[in-house]
Amino acid sequence: MKKLFALVALVATLVSCVSNQPEETFDKFNSVVYELNIRQATEEGTFAAAEQYLPELKAMGVDIVWLMPISPIGVDGRKGTLGSYYSIIDYKAINPEFGTMEDFDHFLATAHDLGLKVIIDWVANHTSRDANWWKEGKKDWYVMDENTGLPIVEYDWTDIAKLNYENEDMRAAMLDALKFWIEKGVDGYRCDVAMNVPGDFWKGAWEEVRKINPDVYLLAEGEETWLHEAGFEATYAWELHHIFNAMAKGGSETKNVAGDGTIKTDAKSVNDLKEYLMRDDEKYPAPAMRLMFTSNHDENSWAGTEFERMGDAHKTFAALTFVLPKSQPLIYTGQEIALNRRLQFFEKDAVKELVDLEYNKEYRDFYRNLCSFRHANKALAAGNNVAPIQFVDGAGENVLAFTRQKEDNTVLCLFNFSAEPTTVTLTEAEAGDYMCACGEAKSFKAGDSVELAAWGFMLLSK
Repeated sequence: MKKLFALVALVATLVSCVSNQPEETFDKFNSVVYELNIRQATEEGTFAAAEQYLPELKAMGVDIVWLMPISPIGVDGRKGTLGSYYSIIDYKAINPEFGTMEDFDHFLATAHDLGLKVIIDWVANHTSRDANWWKEGKKDWYVMDENTGLPIVEYDWTDIAKLNYENEDMRAAMLDALKFWIEKGVDGYRCDVAMNVPGDFWKGAWEEVRKINPDVYLLAEGEETWLHEAGFEATYAWELHHIFNAMAKGGSETKNVAGDGTIKTDAKSVNDLKEYLMRDDEKYPAPAMRLMFTSNHDENSWAGTEFERMGDAHKTFAALTFVLPKSQPLIYTGQEIALNRRLQFFEKDAVKELVDLEYNKEYRDFYRNLCSFRHANKALAAGNNVAPIQFVDGAGENVLAFTRQKEDNTVLCLFNFSAEPTTVTLTEAEAGDYMCACGEAKSFKAGDSVELAAWGFMLLSK
C-alpha cells in the first residue's frame, strides 16, 4: 500500500532546519532582495527611522536592501502632495523628506555593519521638469518637443523630462553621478526603465563603475536580453509575474483591449508556466538572474496587493519565487506583515505596523523561513552553474513538481496550483531521504504519494 504524506499547515512546511544553515557570507547568486520604501516604511519616513528596522531585515534573511529613489523631487508638474520619487532634481543630493546626507551615510554604515548590501534606485531615463540641469540652461541635454519648446513627456509622466543620450556632456554628467554614490559605498543600482536608456551607455558606465567596486550589483527594470549584455546581472521577470496573476485567478487574467472596449481573457495553466520556464532558460543564459516577485512598488500601488491579484494563492507563488532556476526573489515593504492595502504613491501612507516586531509573526516567519530554505540549499543558487529543473513525471495538470540538484544537494518542490486538494505520486527519480522544510524527516520510495492542500506546497531537501 502506498504511503500518504499529508501537508499540514502551510506555514509549518517552511520551518527551516537550523543545522543546514550556511556561513554568513554574501553570495549575490543566492541572495534575497528587499525593496524598502523609505517614505512609507515608518511614520517618520526618514533614513533614521528606517535604520532601526535593518536588524529585522537581517534576521529575516535579506541580503540586499533596495532603496527607492533618494534624491530631491521636482515641483513642476508634481503629482500629488509629495510627488514621485522618480522625478529627480539633483542626482547627487538627498531628498530632505528623508533626512540629510549624514543620515544616509549612517544608514549605509549600519547596513554594512550588519552584513547587508544597499543598492539605490537610479533614474537615468529622465529628470524632473525643473531639474538643476534644465535650470542651468542645458536644453540640449534633453529630448525636446518641437511644438512646446519643452522636454518631451513619456507615457502619462507629466512630471518628467526625457534625457538626450546623443549628448556626450550629459552622458559624462550621468556617469559622474553614478560614480559618486559608489565612491560613497553604495553597493549597486536598480535602474528604472533601463530598457529606455541606450545599451552602449550602460555598458560603458558599468565598466567605469566596476573599476571602483568590482562586486557592484546591477538590477535592470526590463526584460530585454541585451540588458545582460550591457552589464546588468539581473532583469525583471515581468512575464512570469503576469502568468502568476493569471493562474491565481483560476486560469485567467482580464485585460482591456485598447480602443474597442472589449475584454480579452488569457487562460494560463501549469503547462504555460512550464513552457515559460523552458523558454526563459534558453533566452537568458547563465549567469543571468531574473528578479521574481509577487509584489513591488508598481504592482502594489497600481495593480493591487498580492491578496487582490492572487487571493489564496499568494503564499504559493511567493514560495515559488524562491526555488525557480535563475531566480532572485524580491520582498516588498509590508509583505512580511501581510499588508493588505495599496500604498499611496504620491502621499504619506505609513506602514505603521512594520516596526512592531510582534505584529503578524506568521508572515514574518513565512518570509524568514523562505529565505532560510533558499540560503541553506546551494541547488537553488543562480550563477554559471545553475541547477536545472527536472519535472516529476506524471504529476497532475494543476501540479508543478520538480527537483533541482547541485553536487550533493537536492531539493524537491511540490506545488498545487488549484483550489482543490490533490496528490502527487513520486517516481524512482524522487525517491530518497529528505528533510522537509517543516523540520521533519521524510523518506520516499517510488510509488509513494504526497497530499497537497488547496494551493498547498511542500519544500524538501537532501
